[in-house]
Formats: sequence, structure tokens, C-alpha cells
Amino acid sequence: MNQYLAIREIREILLKAMEKAADTELSQYLHQIDEKLEYFLKKDIDFKEIVDGLDDGIFITDHQGNVLYVNPAYTRNTGITQEDVLNHNITELTGEDKLYTGGAVPDVLKTGKPAFRLSTTYKTGKPQTGYVIGTPIFNSSGELRQVVACSRTIVSLKSLKSDFNTFVQELSQLDKKTINTNSNENLSSEMIGKTTTLANIWTLIHHVAASDATVLITGESGAGKEVIADEIYKNSSRSGGPFVKINCASIPAHLLESELFGYEKGAFSGASAKGKPGLFELASTGTLMLDEIGDMPMDLQVKLLRAIQSQEITRIGGTKPIKLDIRFLALTNSDLKEKIENGTFRQDLYYRLNVIPIHVPPLRDRLADIEPLCRHFIDLFSSKYNRPFSLTEQQFGYMRQYKWPGNIRELENIIEYLVLCSSGVGHVEDDVITSLLNISSQKKTIPADSDFNTAVAEFEKQLLEHTLQTSGNLREAGRKLNINASTISRKIKQYNIDYPNRKD
Repeated sequence: MNQYLAIREIREILLKAMEKAADTELSQYLHQIDEKLEYFLKKDIDFKEIVDGLDDGIFITDHQGNVLYVNPAYTRNTGITQEDVLNHNITELTGEDKLYTGGAVPDVLKTGKPAFRLSTTYKTGKPQTGYVIGTPIFNSSGELRQVVACSRTIVSLKSLKSDFNTFVQELSQLDKKTINTNSNENLSSEMIGKTTTLANIWTLIHHVAASDATVLITGESGAGKEVIADEIYKNSSRSGGPFVKINCASIPAHLLESELFGYEKGAFSGASAKGKPGLFELASTGTLMLDEIGDMPMDLQVKLLRAIQSQEITRIGGTKPIKLDIRFLALTNSDLKEKIENGTFRQDLYYRLNVIPIHVPPLRDRLADIEPLCRHFIDLFSSKYNRPFSLTEQQFGYMRQYKWPGNIRELENIIEYLVLCSSGVGHVEDDVITSLLNISSQKKTIPADSDFNTAVAEFEKQLLEHTLQTSGNLREAGRKLNINASTISRKIKQYNIDYPNRKD
């Protein structure tokens, strides 16, 4: 079609030349062009039939805005024919007392970008308003060649309203399915679980990942902070860029600045003769993860704040500012508010980092997640060492009874140890687990001289403790004991039972 339009344009030029001076050679050229036009029309007949059969109006101009083609639907919708607009420039046709007001084509010609606009035509004497989507067409060199505008009247859009509403509902359902599928398929081991807190974190990750907002991730060591950072990076628009990680606590204070900011040659004794780019530069166009941000020295906190605010740094020993394009993720197991109070962390830096706060709860507060995590690591290490392994319900209870100071990292190590200790028999005895976790597998004995009420209360307390240890939450424990969750909650307070989700 493009070739057809180009040849037709040449024909018009020759025709104008012939009107000024008769020339037999020009006449022969014109005849050859007519043959070419007929050839292209036959060759592109399917394309032309498709365009001519569309319900959408099609309006095509060249790169200067000269009208090349309108299809029959455009004429039906607006009353404007090819003869009305062909060989006219769009600027001649647009404005007061002309064929058009508004429209997308002038904007596309100006910007080279697609545009969506309302346009009103006046050919019929009665204003006809419709939407127009203008699309630029470029050649292989990236030069604008044509603008194709697709249009429909507002009246026709109203008739499609019910279809559109149905489409929106279907799209919403598809979006939900996609999110659920992605969350199941991409979930890292530390994100496996059933707790509401974890589900909320997962939802938040997908909401904030696409932005460039700074994220502050807090939580105990081993709880999964770095995994959260990895998930944010993987789901961000910067996932194709560098992901640079640095642990602020693992590098001596006097070296941390040069690692972050880099240095010019001769900046200090022992510096490389060529200088060295810092991690800020290496992370540009990507993401920089600052682990254990709470341990960063105060003097560096000032420079970090300036770098985040200005997206600009200067190397040590340098004078030329270097522009950055970085998304910052900060991680800490420290209480930064407490550090602010005792003067070891800057309040202004805290607020700059805490744009999107994410707190990862410790494993002891996620009892319902312990069993699925155990099963995940059992599958992982059973496959790795080719040793089938399983835990009993009682042993899962021991796992829930333990406080997990090392969180998921400790759980992973424990499961690997148990798989190796099973020696291929597929299980271990209870005392292996209780000894490893330093917990008791024995129930307390009720003294023989206890009165009835004391004995009943002690038995009730032990029963509750055992059920809570082997249940993921109060509701599950209630089902096992055939009482409601509120009764269990009241009994927990009554007997002062140590339960992580207890509300005082």
C-alpha cells in the first residue's frame, strides 16, 4: 500500500507538469506509472479490501500532513469523501469554519508519537464528534513516512458500551488469575506460607516494584529481607539492569566510602593509578541494595542522603559530579527509630529511605508457615542428596514449639541436617529433633496430691499448649478442641501461655 501511495504521488506531480507543457516522453512515463498502479492494486487487493471493509474510519497522510487516502467507512461516518481532502494538507482542513476541529494527526506530525484525541467534522452541516487514534509510521531509517488515523463516532461507541463493560470484567478476572499464577510460580522459599502478613507483603511488593520509590525493609536476621529485595528487583522495570548489593556492616568504615563513591587516581595512598568507579556508578540504571544500613557511619549517612536526593555523586579526590539513575533498597535488622533517639542514625536519612516500609515478621510469629517451609526444604534436600525424608505430625509440632532465633535460615540448616542424619531410612526419632532444638518432648506430671480444680486447670493448660504447638493458628486449634477461637484466646491469657500471636 505504501508503494502504491508513493507511485500515485509521483503520478500527480507528472500530471501537473504535463498540464504546463505537452511532452510525449512524460505521457509515456505516465502510462508506465498507470501500469504500475494497476499492478500494485492487483497485488495489494486483499489489503485494500480489508481496509475498505473496516467499520473504523481510516485517514492517511504523508510525513508533511498531505492527505493520501480515506476509506469508505470514513466517508460514511463523516460525509467527507476522498475528493474533499485528497491533495490537501491537514493544516488547510483544520480550524474554524473548516472541515475539522481537533483531531490527532497534527499532534502526531508534531511529536512523532501516537495520539488519542476527539475530533469534530462539519461536512454534513451538523457537527459529528468522534474519537481519533493517530499512529506514526516510520521507515527503516526511523524517519516519519505516514500518519494513519483510525476513527469512530461517539454514537457508535455508545452502542458498544455493554460489550466494553463485559470486556473490562473479563480483563479484571484475567488480571486476578495472572497475579495469583505469578505469585505461586515466582514465590521464593522464604515467601512460602499462609499468614496474612506474608500475603500482604507479597501484594505490596507487586504494587511498588514497578515504581522507583525507595524501600526500607526491616526484620530480624534470617527472616528473608534480602529475598524481599530480590523479589522487588525481579518484578521491577529495572530488572534488566544491574543489581548491586553491599553489606554496610561487613566493610570497615574507612573503606566503605571508597567502595560506594569510588575514587580518582592518586586520591589517597595505595589508590589504584587508574582510579576506580564506586558501587553507585556500577548500579546506575539499575538497583542498589544497602544491607545493614543501620551500621553505616554518621559521616557517610550525610553523603548517602545527598546522593539519594540529587541522584549525583563525586568520586573521592574528584571534582566532577557524576549523574546517577538508581533505585535504592535499604535493609536493616536494627531499630532505626531507637538509633535516631540515641544519635547514631540521621532522622532525615530515615525519612528519605522509609518511603515504602516493609517489615518481615520473624518465623516465631508465623506458626502457620513453619510446616509448608519444612516441606519445601525437605523436598529440596531430599532431591539434592537423593534421600527420601518426612516428619510426623508430632515432629511438626516440635518445630512450631521452637522459637527460631535464626529464623528461616536456621530452619533450612536444621532440615538439611535431619535429611542427612536420616541415613536413608526416611525419618529420625523424636529425641533427635528435641535434642537438636533443645526442647522437651515430655508433658509435665500433675502432682498426685493436687485437688480436683488444680488438676483440671493444669491438664487444660497442657492440652492447650500442646494443641497450639501443633496448630497453625487459633482457628485450627479451636477446630481440634471443638471450641471457638475467642475461648482459646481467653484461656491463653488466663494461663499466661506463651503464644506469639497473643494480644494483651
